[in-house]
Amino acid sequence: MAKGYWVSSYRTIADPEKLAAYNKLAGPAVKAGGGRTLVRGGRVVAHDAGIAERTVLVEFGSFEQAVAAYESAAYQEALVALADGVERDFRIVEGVD
Repeated sequence: MAKGYWVSSYRTIADPEKLAAYNKLAGPAVKAGGGRTLVRGGRVVAHDAGIAERTVLVEFGSFEQAVAAYESAAYQEALVALADGVERDFRIVEGVD
């Protein structure tokens, strides 16, 4: 079964306090949903049309598990805390076997 991934690229961080509140709630929600954070911030080198921005990569056992974790009440609570604190590109993608 192919794994599932959350891929987030943060274009702007308008309110670091909202991001901190989100992180406090999102971490436990991700863990409870079976996710494992592989990348969170750190150094970035962008090529082609890429933009060097904060990137987060979370791995789940399956695509379905990744979708369920996003839809969970705990993660939805984290999103409420984040609100308009950031502009980000968030995707759930299926890995290859």
